[in-house]
Amino acid sequence: MKITTLTPFILHVPVTKSVIGDAVHKITHWGMPGVMIGTDEGIVGYGYGGTHADLVTDRLITTLITDVFGPMLLGEDPCSVQHLYRKLLRSSTNIWVGRGGLLQLALSAIDIALWDIKAKAAKQPLWRVLGGSPADKVAAYNTDCGWLVRSTPELVDDCKKMVFEKNFGAIKMKIGKPDPREDIRRIEAVRRAIGDDKRLMVDANGKWDIATAKQFAPLLADYDITWFEEPLWHEDVAAHKLLARRINTPIALGELLYTFDQFREFVQAGAVDYLQPDATRCGGLTAVWQIADLGLAFNLPVTPHHGDMMQAQLHLVMAHPACSLLEYIPWALDCFVDPVVVRDGFYEVPTAPGAGTTLRTEALERFNVL
Repeated sequence: MKITTLTPFILHVPVTKSVIGDAVHKITHWGMPGVMIGTDEGIVGYGYGGTHADLVTDRLITTLITDVFGPMLLGEDPCSVQHLYRKLLRSSTNIWVGRGGLLQLALSAIDIALWDIKAKAAKQPLWRVLGGSPADKVAAYNTDCGWLVRSTPELVDDCKKMVFEKNFGAIKMKIGKPDPREDIRRIEAVRRAIGDDKRLMVDANGKWDIATAKQFAPLLADYDITWFEEPLWHEDVAAHKLLARRINTPIALGELLYTFDQFREFVQAGAVDYLQPDATRCGGLTAVWQIADLGLAFNLPVTPHHGDMMQAQLHLVMAHPACSLLEYIPWALDCFVDPVVVRDGFYEVPTAPGAGTTLRTEALERFNVL
């Protein structure tokens, strides 16, 4: 089989509420710049990124896919995924002007599409190609109930609905108010509302500085917080190491780390407890698997960030022994031919061949802004 075409697309999909926001961002749409990779056997693989729907930078990503990486891919065997990943990652272009950022997002979309082709060619869901088992249940935690832009009563109501009506056993809420004491009051209100038997995570999206974290992060222990996500600036290893030694609540991070080496630096420093790679940003499923191996080597759990809307990463989580939990945000599920399904807090096992990333024609027509 040979790669014959690369067809770019950019989807801007509305979020489930009119606007969502955390300590840093407010968005109305989720961006999915990506590519359909065609082959001489008629199999098409779908891969895409996860962005905040900025058309200018999304177009840069698709240009990199077609004009920079495209010539390196045409005529290649798409099932040689590991070979092609190394070829693109270590190309002179990527070494000189990449190693993170836009080129890494472009590589991520390509890698996901190649795994989609490989699984479709095998006529199997990707989790089976990766060696997974339907017996490996994947729990879901819901973030779509915990946005910082919601008032405290709205936040509490949304979290209660996810726990008691949708049956999620774990939820995540955003923090990062101008006054951290308000964050603590909101955490207390949510914990009281959902009870003591549900898992609750909090996420500052890198908003706090080390002084704020030293003062207020120890208070999280009073509310049985599963993890404190992105407490500090994303690449500040030293500050995370210091904070990890000062608090009992585990630290989670990784959605804005772009390379394996960055993850390794945090792990070796003892600055992280939960690794959160995102296949749409760090180099695709190939990169997430390598990062999950790193987590396994240091006995650290790996819980990927939702950038692909859970579609492809669910297959990897089912297959890798370091993974058992996956974030759930349902914004783009209607875009897929085979959307993921969560029932009673667990993902149902995908059965269709491929990585679950095949897009509906109607979605491409409706949301494509390229």
